[in-house]
Amino acid sequence: MFLSSRRVSGMTVLVACTLFFSALPAAAQTSPPEKDPGSGLSPEELQEIEAAVGKDQTASSPGAPGDSSPGGTAPLPVPRVLSNPWIDMSFILDVALAAFTAEEPLQGGGHDPSRNGFALQQLELSLSSVVDPYFRFNSNIVFSQFGVEIEEAYATTLDLPANLQLRAGQFLTRFGRLNNTHPHSWDFVDQPFVLSRVFGGEGNRGLGLELSWLAPLPWYVELLGSVTDANGESTARSFFGATQSRVVSPFDFQFTSALKQFFPLSDALSLMWGLSAVTGPNASGHRNHSDVFGTDLYLKYREVQGNDPTVLALQAEVLYRRRQAPEALLSDWGGYAQFHWRFAQRWATNARYEFGTAAHGQDGRLAPDPLDPEWTATRQRLSANLTFWPTEFSRVRLQAATDRVGWRDEPDYSAFLAFEVVMGAHGAHAF
Repeated sequence: MFLSSRRVSGMTVLVACTLFFSALPAAAQTSPPEKDPGSGLSPEELQEIEAAVGKDQTASSPGAPGDSSPGGTAPLPVPRVLSNPWIDMSFILDVALAAFTAEEPLQGGGHDPSRNGFALQQLELSLSSVVDPYFRFNSNIVFSQFGVEIEEAYATTLDLPANLQLRAGQFLTRFGRLNNTHPHSWDFVDQPFVLSRVFGGEGNRGLGLELSWLAPLPWYVELLGSVTDANGESTARSFFGATQSRVVSPFDFQFTSALKQFFPLSDALSLMWGLSAVTGPNASGHRNHSDVFGTDLYLKYREVQGNDPTVLALQAEVLYRRRQAPEALLSDWGGYAQFHWRFAQRWATNARYEFGTAAHGQDGRLAPDPLDPEWTATRQRLSANLTFWPTEFSRVRLQAATDRVGWRDEPDYSAFLAFEVVMGAHGAHAF
């Protein structure tokens, strides 16, 4: 019979049919012994349905295997599977149209537009999730026009005692304010050149460990230190960089430390100030080292009451680098200061000033720089942009800059039209 051949595999259908027919009036259930033209089932088929349901009721009655009621056996153990289905995932696309007056623009950032025409700055896949009560996982995978790279992938502890937190994996070190951020959180289309000059186009990052401590003080004070590899493609420019050097002692690692403080000056005004230092080996000779020291400042004003969208922010960083070179000790310094004014719900403007000095020797005189041999004078750049947010998931920026390069005869000029769109859930950025 057609129905009996599918009795086991079609049990769900049989149960549904039984419930339907059991709800019919009694007269309908005692109809003459011929097929009901509305149901298409004969009395024999109905008997088969009732028999199948009866077996199910017997299996689920008290005393059946797996039932914990009197007369039954102990329930079968159900394995617990720890899972973390809530994963925040987002795609962030940054593209730009660029124009330069210089034949060789001095754009050092890895995501900077660097030639006339269109540029895919990045397509970033961001993944984050709480793994369990003890760890959180974060990763940022960047798709460029010609390849893919793991920018960051690390785990962070959630339940260490004494206000401690540990981070392990590949990450951007928390030197200063801007180094450990991604392009979609910048106010400008390109990276300040002092960071690309000192830390490289991809920022200071590497595989390693970081330990941070939140001090029990009346104001926010965080101390942190990290140890990371000093070699490989994704490490700092001032250190080993792409040189594949063996680790034979602790001095072959890069060490970063930072102090970060936050001061709520009023309900509308807040200040964040930090000090940072990093030391590690460089590739100029055996046991030659580089040291970078920095300070950063962020002052923000925003009314917390009412519907005033005005935001005013001042951000600045200064870096000083000292490094050993063959038969020389070189030093240089630079920095940037930028001002942000959000004057409407969807509109903001930004202005930024940058500078960087040439390398000097111990006697204070200009010295040949093996990293930047052409950098023989001070460089200054002034940028400004206008930003429009159609929604919180998209942003359009028009930016212009004049780059006064001391070793070139004429200033360089540039203009960018940049577009950014965010799809998916993306976590809030740090203050």
